[in-house]
Amino acid sequence: MDDTLALVLAWLAGGALGAFFFGGLWWTVRKSLTSARPALWMFGSLLLRMGVTMTGFYFVTGGDWQRLLSCLVGFVMARQLVTRLTRLPEEDQTRQSQEARHAS
Repeated sequence: MDDTLALVLAWLAGGALGAFFFGGLWWTVRKSLTSARPALWMFGSLLLRMGVTMTGFYFVTGGDWQRLLSCLVGFVMARQLVTRLTRLPEEDQTRQSQEARHAS
């Protein structure tokens, strides 16, 4: 029973790490569009997000491949969720693609 609880907790931790990583990426891209120094935002965000995520994976897994796999599954599931939540409505995507063609 303890193994199952450890795997569920690793999965939840992976989801939290994924939400932090991909939510932070989404926020950084939006912030860098209006920033005077977008490269600084992107590089700083990359260092912070990777540092927190890798440290989280290190402590959550504790060298156990099953917890690593469970954490990774939660991380990928969070990616899917953040992608779905931050997607533009279909109308906005169509309008933006038309605007992009006019900008070329």
